Amino acid sequence: MDKTVDVPTGALIMDALHQAKIEILQPCGGQGRCGRCAVIIEGEGARRRSTIRISAEDVAAGYALACQTVIEGDLTVTIPEQEKIERRLVTDKSARKIELPFEYDPTVHQTIRVFQLELPQPSINDSLDDLSRLRQALKEHGVIHLDASLSVLRRLGETLRQASWSPWVVIDFDAPGSETAELIEIQPDPIQPFGLAIDIGTTTVTVHLVDLVNGEVKNSASEYNGQIARGEDVISRIVFAGKEDGLQTLSALVRKTIDTLLDRLQKRTGVSPQQIYKVSVSGNTTMMHLFLGIPPENIRLTPYVPTANQPSVFRAQELDLNIYPLASVDCLPAVASYVGADITAGVLASKLSDTADLTLFIDVGTNGETVLGTNEWMVTCACSAGPAFEGAGVVDGMRATLGAIEEVWVNTHTFEPTIRVIGGKNPTGICGSGLISLLAELFVTGIIDRAGHFKLDLDTPRVRKGKYGPEYVVAWGKDTQHSNDITLKQVDVDNLMRAKAAIYAGFSVLASSVGVDLDEVQQMLVGGSFGQYINVENAIKIGLLPDLPWDRFHFLGNTSVLGSYMALLSHEARLQILAIAEKMTYVELSADNTFFDAFTAALFLPHTEINRFPSVAEIWERHSTESESGSG
Repeated sequence: MDKTVDVPTGALIMDALHQAKIEILQPCGGQGRCGRCAVIIEGEGARRRSTIRISAEDVAAGYALACQTVIEGDLTVTIPEQEKIERRLVTDKSARKIELPFEYDPTVHQTIRVFQLELPQPSINDSLDDLSRLRQALKEHGVIHLDASLSVLRRLGETLRQASWSPWVVIDFDAPGSETAELIEIQPDPIQPFGLAIDIGTTTVTVHLVDLVNGEVKNSASEYNGQIARGEDVISRIVFAGKEDGLQTLSALVRKTIDTLLDRLQKRTGVSPQQIYKVSVSGNTTMMHLFLGIPPENIRLTPYVPTANQPSVFRAQELDLNIYPLASVDCLPAVASYVGADITAGVLASKLSDTADLTLFIDVGTNGETVLGTNEWMVTCACSAGPAFEGAGVVDGMRATLGAIEEVWVNTHTFEPTIRVIGGKNPTGICGSGLISLLAELFVTGIIDRAGHFKLDLDTPRVRKGKYGPEYVVAWGKDTQHSNDITLKQVDVDNLMRAKAAIYAGFSVLASSVGVDLDEVQQMLVGGSFGQYINVENAIKIGLLPDLPWDRFHFLGNTSVLGSYMALLSHEARLQILAIAEKMTYVELSADNTFFDAFTAALFLPHTEINRFPSVAEIWERHSTESESGSG
């Protein structure tokens, strides 16, 4: 499809593409860091500001980064086939029964209630107005003070008469048992109320459709966050949001993702979005700001202060959500710029706030959020780990979709790999769990040393000097979907080393800040969707997780959406999340050099102080002994 647009001199190719309404990926938010927006240009009317992600051969072939190329004259632009974001089947939980988190009673827990009323008909001798008549009937249900929106008032009289004075109403209470409420819907026919529990993740948006009468999850759906096309991590999206119309674009993209999930749920269940009267939303602080259309730029600027950690409850029509317009939308409370509602909701869901055991809760992701504590006290921090473990920032990295290598085993003697691929077909790249597995295997087999450097003197064609330095060939081109070798390069290892070092340094500094040794941790809870696929042994081998007995690790999956579900059902659970947020003491890791020192010490496999990892030290010493005897 050919399109022609006129743009002023000095505009970027990306601006022209947006004007032409042509979609193209911008995983780094237009900073020129990822190289994914490469296009082919013909003509002399362009100037490349940066070619850092394009080789000299590619430049000679006409490639340019759309986000870094200025238009200075007539130009023809060809867009290569874009990376497809395919949904991994296991991320969609529609087939899995989700248990009720507690014994649910809507009369005790729920703020949204449905009643059928029996009103006396007006007459010459009873001329009470319609709203007062309704208020009198609701007093029997404990409602002493009732408000009604203008939109409901405008159809109140007609609906009462259509219902022959036996209407169905939806009441939104301030709290269960409260005497104050708002009339948000009135119909002549029976009403079945539903709610949504939403987790807006940086990578994935997950939604539970919940029956508010029995509390059960009727169905669930997940989809990649549409914002990925404009930035794979929060910093990239904050940068993009600061551009012209960037904030509106990102806000619209996440709403479009939610609309997609609502359509999917309606097809599965027959439940109309107009039957949804309540929404609970969790997500990190940046995702919440973008969802609400609040400028997020101060989140990344010293002193890292967001606009709001505890937003108000909004109505769906204020946010252009395609559900019942007066549905309440409750954005759960955050703690700081990089410790968001996904963590406060996760702490509730993980039951950390209920236990006396010293517990370490982490969400392995871009921000590396960590909470340490008990039911008496909690400290929290976040470290910028980057998106390496999500497949970004790695040349042959990819998300956990079909074709991703998710686990690797390397033969100690031949250095040949055995791989497991999502979908069972030829691989396309390596996802986060595969990268952890591969890095661990390269380390314990001696292909890389403790500093993460490749050994080029090994008797194997798998280790070689590539175009960008040393690399290990995980899959030869003849065995891949795109006929190109899949490799782990030295720059990839460096990125992974920094990511794991940041996460380990984060929780080790947090522990030392309260005088606790990591060996004292009685249970380690790992939240987040990615956490489900981490192999404990491999994560310990590379120094991503502390060397604790395996039975102390518990992988909980998406605790953020579970906490959101609990808040949707129970006003008490919602208050607990607020109490958790207020109880947490936030530790700013950039306040002194402690984190930098810990980070530097963790830039080894598994750590500079290998005695912190006794199980890994044993493997390493055994391997070193075998290598020496073999060479002798």
